[in-house]
Amino acid sequence: MSAQLIDIAGELAKLLWREHTVYRERSGGVVIRAEHVRRWISLAPTGGRDETLVRVGRILDGGTTAPARLEAVVPLSAGTGVLAATCRRLLAEAAADVAPGAPGRAPSGRSKRAKGAKRSGRAARPKGSGKHTSFSSWVILVCVAGVIALYVYTTATRG
Repeated sequence: MSAQLIDIAGELAKLLWREHTVYRERSGGVVIRAEHVRRWISLAPTGGRDETLVRVGRILDGGTTAPARLEAVVPLSAGTGVLAATCRRLLAEAAADVAPGAPGRAPSGRSKRAKGAKRSGRAARPKGSGKHTSFSSWVILVCVAGVIALYVYTTATRG
């Protein structure tokens, strides 16, 4: 099954992308990586004899792979064309999930608001307020300046 998957993955990679890398996983599956489009496709054997599990995901900065976004089971007897069409559909759906401002789409497990929100240690400031030094920061600065002034005064008076 593994040798058959490698052959199929090679044909599939040529249909989908000009630049690609095909390699075998330890589990017996095959991965097709396309660095230029930052995507990967995995073909893994399933419990059924003539089926393969197709998974699609992104390649992150630094070359690491993100978990699979989508997956589908495809019969190998259907041919490379059907497999390529399924991969293209999954890649398009995965791209739509990641695209900023994609209408009606949110990554699984997260809301649209949580996706764009950045967390900080304090509550959000009201609109219109710029970044100003807070009162407590001024108090700390005055205390540090006082300690420095006291040090300079003591060293100057002692000689």
